[in-house]
Amino acid sequence: MSNGKKIRLALIAGGKSGEREVSLEGARGVEAALDTDRYDILRYDPADDLAALAADADKIDVAFILLHGPYGEDGTMQGFLELLGIPYQGSGVLGSAMAMDKNLAKTMYRLHDLPVAPWLMAVQEDRENPERLLQELSLPLVVKPVRQGSSLGMSIAQNSEELGRAVAKAFEHDSQVMVEEYIRGREITVAVLGNDEPTALPLVEIIPGDRYDFFDYEAKYTRGASREICPAELDAEISATARQYGIIAHHALQLRGYSRTDMMLDEGGNLYLLETNTIPGMTPTSLFPQAAKAAGMDFSALLDQLIDQALADQQKP
Repeated sequence: MSNGKKIRLALIAGGKSGEREVSLEGARGVEAALDTDRYDILRYDPADDLAALAADADKIDVAFILLHGPYGEDGTMQGFLELLGIPYQGSGVLGSAMAMDKNLAKTMYRLHDLPVAPWLMAVQEDRENPERLLQELSLPLVVKPVRQGSSLGMSIAQNSEELGRAVAKAFEHDSQVMVEEYIRGREITVAVLGNDEPTALPLVEIIPGDRYDFFDYEAKYTRGASREICPAELDAEISATARQYGIIAHHALQLRGYSRTDMMLDEGGNLYLLETNTIPGMTPTSLFPQAAKAAGMDFSALLDQLIDQALADQQKP
């Protein structure tokens, strides 16, 4: 970065995943919140602009990746930027890839003694005959593509017939499908921020509207469909445990900069980890910015910190 000059920032959004529109909506909010006295903002959409991004690499100081799902949150864009020598916010190739793979992420959680619901990986035959799954898992069951975000392709099956349909639906979104036991209770999310010594921000509780069985794509992105409570109204001991779990998950998956881990709190007061997001939603009202706001950090300051963390990492030997 040149002395006394603005930071030349590549805002990377769009892409080819099923979360393209979510990415573009987030980018509009991020661009509006960035301080134009501090940043010169260049926009790139990986669906069309990869060659342009590579050609401009020498004049870019830092990138802000706002991609969700495959080809952006899974380590592919991170690897591309590293080849170009462009620093970026958040986790690297390895951590991004591990967190994106829900099966691998849950395996890493379990290796670090973090609680998870029992699960199995589905096979194509389970679409017509899901009895194999029911021999080891108890209904109701959550069926989800392993490498999708925003609950795309996800279903809750209450019986064998629904399970077969849910497996078929998930396979439309991914070649790998996970089936896990449903945890009834309250959904909370733990935002973690920082490089070398990350801290957990105030918790958020997510309450989908009555018409939704879970926090699905429509419940996430339809205005007024769900409520979020931040800070979450939880027992102090449970809150402390959830924050600790969020930080352990962050380290277990080799993450960097920031992450957001979703959990369920069952009716007995037990926590279960669901998944970790390495590029959380970034509209001003998204879950991570809400947690930051509760910690005293407005949206613009949060973006500045993420970018500063990326630049600080670049300066390390």
